[in-house]
Amino acid sequence: QVQLVESGGGLVQAGGSLRLSCAASGRTFSSNPMAWFRQAPGNEREFVAAIIGSGGITVYADSVKGRFTISRDSTKNTVYLQMNSLKREDTAVYYCAAKNSGYSTNWRAYDYWGQGTQVTVSS
Repeated sequence: QVQLVESGGGLVQAGGSLRLSCAASGRTFSSNPMAWFRQAPGNEREFVAAIIGSGGITVYADSVKGRFTISRDSTKNTVYLQMNSLKREDTAVYYCAAKNSGYSTNWRAYDYWGQGTQVTVSS
């Protein structure tokens, strides 16, 4: 049974940093596309960042480019999202997702999901 478990969310002041982790179990995702999405109340789930393949190609939403960094540790079957210079508008539930094949920024295309972790940025 595949499981994705996120951790690292919390409350942080604007300008601060958080590091989210997503630990996968049940199968290896070292070469699969993995991504972070987020969803704020009343909004649709939106793409944040993805890491593609064993070579680690990364893609970011324009809203987080230059502030967030996605990475993976294949030995731990874990993906990370380092979030710096956080803004109030980054407040959301952050979800980790994995895909069997093929990269996408559309959340509907992903096959596996974590339960989400809340990130709240205060001013």
